[in-house]
Formats: sequence, structure tokens, C-alpha cells
Amino acid sequence: MSTVRKAAIALAAVSALALTACGPTEDGAAGGSGTPSASPTASPSGGGTAGPSATPSKSAAPKTTATPSKPPKPGSTDPDFDVFPCSTFDVTFTATLAEPTTSSYLLKITNKGTKACRALGHPIVTFGDLDGQATERGAAPGIEDALRLEPGQSAYAGLMGGANDGKGKTVNSIALTMNTESDLKQTPLKASTPGLYVSPDKNSVTAWMNNAEDALSL
Repeated sequence: MSTVRKAAIALAAVSALALTACGPTEDGAAGGSGTPSASPTASPSGGGTAGPSATPSKSAAPKTTATPSKPPKPGSTDPDFDVFPCSTFDVTFTATLAEPTTSSYLLKITNKGTKACRALGHPIVTFGDLDGQATERGAAPGIEDALRLEPGQSAYAGLMGGANDGKGKTVNSIALTMNTESDLKQTPLKASTPGLYVSPDKNSVTAWMNNAEDALSL
């Protein structure tokens, strides 16, 4: 046999061997031997990962919607939570004679500001150049129940100087400051009270009320 023929036979044998070796690899990719390796390959991109990847996206939704829908903090719904006590800087003041025989005067304050304020407790009343102040008559509501005065609204208190018993003095003016539950310095508001007789044992003033009748009847 010639050398050329022998070389051709050897080349054919090598080609056949190469085809035989490739056959199992291709069969394995498409056949049963490739199935175990296909499962991990498909799991990152296949249907098996749809469930886990959907769970985080669903749990993230409440985080964006729950925060705005939370109710306000306790106390923030109270309409009076930012309403401060009235001071003399917030109100105007008048005193009108109500009963001459008992030297009773109707005291009236009006909110002259642009915001609501609270008229706390009793007014603080002093008599002209006399020492001391009017005693408190009757109970006053707590700070949470104190009168709320919107701009332009008024509150009333009844001031009694007392009948002339020979123990007191006559004054022609009074001065008023407000109870603010603080050490706020106020400019006293003054009113003329001609002939007001102040008896040391009987002078008194009521708490702030929302009408003149109650203020004078207490």
C-alpha cells in the first residue's frame, strides 16, 4: 500500500474518532444527562425565581403608603393646643359702673389680636394708689377649660368694691393685669372708676366669664 493511501486511511480514522467524541457531548446537552445541570441554570432566570423576587416588591408597597396614612400624634388634634393665655398686650379693657351702692363694676376685655387666646382664672385688679389687690370671688375653671377668645370676642368679670362702711377709701381708677400662669411682665391696663369705694373686707372680683349677667350675679 502506498504511503499516500496509508495517510488517507489514518486521517479518516482520526476524523471518525473525533465525531464519536463529540456525539455524547451534544447528546448530553439535549438528553437526560444534561437535565440536572439545566435545573440550576434555569432557576436564576426561570419561573422558580418569580415567587421570591415578587415577595420583596409586595412588602415594599406598604412602606410607601402607610406613613402618610398614620393618624396624627395624640394632642395635635386639640384645637387649643397652641392657644396661649391672654396678656394685657392682647386685649383692650373697660370698666363700667354696674351698681353704685355696692361699688360694683363690670370689667370687660376684648381680644384685639389676630389669634385666639385664653382668659385664665381671675383678673388681677389693683385700686389706684392703695396697696394690695382685689380678692378672688368664686372658683375659676382650669387652664384647659379657660375661656377661648377669638379675635374680637370678649370676656367679663364682676368687681365689687364694697359698701361704704367707714373702713375703706375712695379711689378714682383701677389697673388690671391678666393671669398668664407665667412670669411674663405686662403693662397694666387702667380704667377710670370715679368714686369707687374700696372696703378692705369686701372688695372682690369674679373669674372671667363669657357673659356680663353671670359676671355680675356671682
